[in-house]
Amino acid sequence: MNEIDTIAEVQPIMLAKEQSAFIQTPGVESIIKRAGLYMQAGYPIHFSGPAGTGKTTLAMYLAAQLGQPTIIIHGDDEFGTTDLVGSEFGYRKTKMVDNFIHSVLKAEENVTGTWVDNRLTVACKHGFTLIYDEFTRSKAEANNTLLSVLEERILDLPAARGVEEGYLRVHPNFRAIFTSNPHEYAGVHRTQDALRDRMITLKLSHYDRDTEVAITTGKAGISRSDAEKVVDLVRALREQDKDGAIPTVRAAIMIGKVMKLSGVGADSSDEGFVQSCLDILDSEIDSVDRKRKDVKGKIVELIKEIC
Repeated sequence: MNEIDTIAEVQPIMLAKEQSAFIQTPGVESIIKRAGLYMQAGYPIHFSGPAGTGKTTLAMYLAAQLGQPTIIIHGDDEFGTTDLVGSEFGYRKTKMVDNFIHSVLKAEENVTGTWVDNRLTVACKHGFTLIYDEFTRSKAEANNTLLSVLEERILDLPAARGVEEGYLRVHPNFRAIFTSNPHEYAGVHRTQDALRDRMITLKLSHYDRDTEVAITTGKAGISRSDAEKVVDLVRALREQDKDGAIPTVRAAIMIGKVMKLSGVGADSSDEGFVQSCLDILDSEIDSVDRKRKDVKGKIVELIKEIC
């Protein structure tokens, strides 16, 4: 298998630098500016925070600004090292028949494994940007291979790949962006300290009100006045949560999109609007905390108060 065949198994994507759907506010610009500076200094970036805080969106936008191909990996509990580096995929069989002397037939067969590079190897080899989304959903042992990649800029390779040196020097253009949810989330593993020590972590929380209003307005396509009411409803309900983690701006976007589609406004007298809020907000809260009492009653009270 030649080099072109190997790369064909993993195709990078080119992300557009100009993304009209990406909402720019002073808070967001500050995060992107700092992350870009750290990446220029050669450090991997790690966006850490609760679900719904825009980690993946920020990672995709930041990768786009680098102007080079991007490869994306989504963390998985079943991942092993081969899912990052590569493995043998099938076999190649060659047969040589020698009949130079017509009365003598000589045949020789050779069977060898066919190696296929996976996403991490391709990104390291060709200097692509790697986005490892929710990397803590993969077990720590699967991510051990990243330690030498991020520090010594060397990727250890299995002997089956056929590289005499046993390693691959990481391309100087290689960049890495990681995202993760808090470890208390279901399906999330604690990452090893050695790996976190090799990256700069930007801890994200919920955006300020103006940013959430801008995001809801842009993503849902509703008026700013309606977006303000929906965001205030979400933020008021969030304050009721002991950890202040739910609901997120994602819930505001959902409500806004339903409003846009049904043609209603943020009005407590509209049964359709109230029911949409109940369905979306109650389901998001229930998925995290099933012990809270009378959530729907509290939602209705806040709708009447805010809308």
